[in-house]
Amino acid sequence: MERKSQIDLFGATALTGFALLLAFNQVVIKVTNDGLQPVFFAGLRSAGAVICIWLWMHWRGIPLRFAAGTRLAGAITGVVFGVEFMLLFVALDLTTVGRSGVIFYSMPVWLALMAHVFIPDDRITPLKALGLAFALGGVAWAILSRDDGVGSFWGDMAALGAAVGWAVTAMMAKASPLARVRPEIQLMWQVGVSAPIMLVAALFFGPLVRDLAPVHIAGLVFQIVVVVSAGFIFWLWLLSIYPASGVASFSFLTPVLSVGLGWAILGEQVGVDLIGALVLVVIGILLINRRPRVPG
Repeated sequence: MERKSQIDLFGATALTGFALLLAFNQVVIKVTNDGLQPVFFAGLRSAGAVICIWLWMHWRGIPLRFAAGTRLAGAITGVVFGVEFMLLFVALDLTTVGRSGVIFYSMPVWLALMAHVFIPDDRITPLKALGLAFALGGVAWAILSRDDGVGSFWGDMAALGAAVGWAVTAMMAKASPLARVRPEIQLMWQVGVSAPIMLVAALFFGPLVRDLAPVHIAGLVFQIVVVVSAGFIFWLWLLSIYPASGVASFSFLTPVLSVGLGWAILGEQVGVDLIGALVLVVIGILLINRRPRVPG
């Protein structure tokens, strides 16, 4: 599929569905953390995804080749991916789905800042700067407020670190030598490098298994097959076709859906402060990714 200069109907529909998947994904992680230690869970997810992605590539006849000139970028991306998901899974163990969603899905803020430095035609305009101010204010509000009575400061900070890590992996996929390789190879770098890192790190985070039940096994399988293997390949494929800022802009839907699903499925309290922070982040992301008017 040829590259597009803007998001079309197919792209909008696909990105909306992916936003819903990511929001539900946070609920699944939160629930599965009750049965598996978060870092061990994240490591198992990456390890299982290596097998699923290899089977997919074998079925499609895609050679598993790591081209010269891309290996350093691939290794760096894999390490960042591992740190990102260690932080996210720990965040969802310490704080709520709603709070984590607002903070983690501020990713376009950090991506916009990185794009300003590394992508010449994606500079921060006055409108983007206003959006950054709104979004950063919302993130700060979410971290500093405690109106729900259950949020953890360190959980919120872990979600923030994970958001920055996600922006780094997106930038590497767009502006590093990895941009020349297929999404499956990019993802294989991410899960293949991150799996051993997280499985070793898990040894320092307490018992590997908690109160394991069938629902937690189902959550692990869902993470491996649907979210990482299928979902992330799909997202990287969309990122290879549509502008990075356009793809990232649809992430504004995910914190909204995360707050809603956390309330509807897990019964999480949604206070005024969290709603206010959510509104600021959404406004900021929309402004950051708003296309400038072309004089006509």
